[in-house]
Amino acid sequence: MKLLLASSSKYRRSLLQQLGLPFDWASPDIDETPRADESPEQLTCRLALAKAEALAAQWPHHWIIGSDQVCVVNGRITGKPGTVEKAVTQLQACSGQRISFLTGLALIHPASGFSRVITEPFHVRFRELSTIEIRHYVEREQPLDCAGSFKVEGAGIQLFEGLEGRDFNSLIGLPMIALCELLREAGINPLLAGSGDC
Repeated sequence: MKLLLASSSKYRRSLLQQLGLPFDWASPDIDETPRADESPEQLTCRLALAKAEALAAQWPHHWIIGSDQVCVVNGRITGKPGTVEKAVTQLQACSGQRISFLTGLALIHPASGFSRVITEPFHVRFRELSTIEIRHYVEREQPLDCAGSFKVEGAGIQLFEGLEGRDFNSLIGLPMIALCELLREAGINPLLAGSGDC
């Protein structure tokens, strides 16, 4: 069994390491521009699969994991902020709101033709945030490469009233419960890997 994570994200690599399985990783080069009239669910599934398929020719005998996440605020897709001011603006829009995060997850095996794609939803209820709280948080944590402008694995948890969903890891970018389900569907049991019985 050979695993490949189709991502350059340090956050996703850290999550995948929790399974205790050896894996390689590589950065896929794809166009992530949303298509006209594409829903957030369609976008995340398409991009997760595209990331995995972009590496299929180079890694044909690996089980390739692709993932993509979007933040949906008031029905609109919100990307990574990139700048402090955009992060502040994003968090101001999230203040007091219930925000949805959709994570597309793909698992493919080019040599056998196995291919599965799912979307994992997760919802966050932000508390009412003051501008000074938001600015202090952004300056402190610099969540400029994170959809939604926060790091839930860090101080970002202080921004919330509640979390709704089956897998907290979805917020970090790799839904681990769903990934384990897909691996078992493919005949790979992460708990037994390395025992000869997987």
